[in-house]
Amino acid sequence: MKTTLKKLIHTLVLAAAIGAPLASHAAGGIANAPAPFDHGGVKIALVNYLSTGDFFQAYEAGAQKQAKALGIDLRIYEGRQDASQQRDQIQQAIDLGVAAIVVNHGLPESLKDVVQQALDKGIKVVAFDVDLANPKVPQVEQSDHDLASLLLDQAVKDNGETFSAAYVYVPGFAPLDRRDQVWQSFKQAHPGVKEVARFGTVDNQIAQSVANEASAAYRAHPDVRVVFAPYDEFARGAKLAADEVGNASKLRIYSADISTADIEAIRTPGSPWVATAATNPAVVGAVSVRAAALLVAGQDPGHHIEIKPTLITRDDLVKNDIHTVSELGAKFQAFRKSDAAQVAWIPDANL
Repeated sequence: MKTTLKKLIHTLVLAAAIGAPLASHAAGGIANAPAPFDHGGVKIALVNYLSTGDFFQAYEAGAQKQAKALGIDLRIYEGRQDASQQRDQIQQAIDLGVAAIVVNHGLPESLKDVVQQALDKGIKVVAFDVDLANPKVPQVEQSDHDLASLLLDQAVKDNGETFSAAYVYVPGFAPLDRRDQVWQSFKQAHPGVKEVARFGTVDNQIAQSVANEASAAYRAHPDVRVVFAPYDEFARGAKLAADEVGNASKLRIYSADISTADIEAIRTPGSPWVATAATNPAVVGAVSVRAAALLVAGQDPGHHIEIKPTLITRDDLVKNDIHTVSELGAKFQAFRKSDAAQVAWIPDANL
C-alpha cells in the first residue's frame, strides 16, 4: 500500500513538473492510421536543451501543431542549457511511460546512457541536432553543410576573396560542429580569408553574452569586416556589439536560422546583419514529431532525416516586403514545408 501510494505521489509530482494533466486530453484516433494512432492519446515527450531564442519557440510551436494533428499528448520539458537538468527530464519522461522522446539538442556525453535506458524500456527516441551515435535513434537535422556553404558563398559574393573575419563558435554541439567543418574547408580554399578573432558562448542570455565577447573582439581587431555567426542568437550578439562599438557600417554579419525578430533586425536601416540561411523552425519541430510518430507506429522514418535550408538576404526581405516568418513562408514555398518523415496517414500540421 505504501509503495502504491509512493508511486502515485511520484507520478503526480512528475505531471505537475511539466504543467500537464495526467489524463490524456488528446483528440480521438485518426481514421486509417496504424496503432496506436487509430485510438489517439499517445504520450510523447519533447526534451529541450536549448530553450533560449525565437528559433526554439517556433520549433516548439511546430512540434505542438503536428502533435495536435496526430492526437498526441505532447509533454514539453525545458532544459535551459543545463545538461544535468536535461538528463533528469529524460528520466522523468521514462518514468511517466511515454511512447517516445524527442531530444532537442544537448551534450552527447551526458545523454547517451539515459537515452539507452529509454530504449531498453521500449521507448522510441528521436534526436534533433544532437548526435547520440546510436543506430536506434534517428537524427533530424538541418542540412548544416548546405547551410554554411550558402552563407559563405554569399560572403565571398559580397566581400570578395580577401577579408578579415570574426567567427562565433562553441564546440560540442552537432549542428555547430558540422558548420565548423565547412568553415575550416572554406578557409583552406580561400587563403585570402583570415580568421582574426574567435569567440562564443551558450550561457543563458546567449545574445548578450556573445555581445560582451564580440565588443572586446571588435576593439582588439578593428580590421574585422565579416562575422560568420552560424546561429541567430550569435548574430544578435554580434549585431548588439557592433551597435555598441559603432562599427556596424564596416561589418557584414552572416548567420543561420530565422525568426520574425531576426527579420526585423536584418531589415533595420544600417544593420550589419545582411544574410541568413535557414530552415523553418516550425517545420523542423513538426518533422521531429512525425519521425517519433512513425517509430511508435512501427514504421521507419530513416536514420538521417535532413531538411534543406534557404538563403535569405536583406535584399530578398526588402524586395518582397517581408516582415514576418509567415510572410517569408508565403513568398518562399521551399521554406514553408518539408516532405521529410511524411506519410499519407499523418495529417498536415497546418503551419
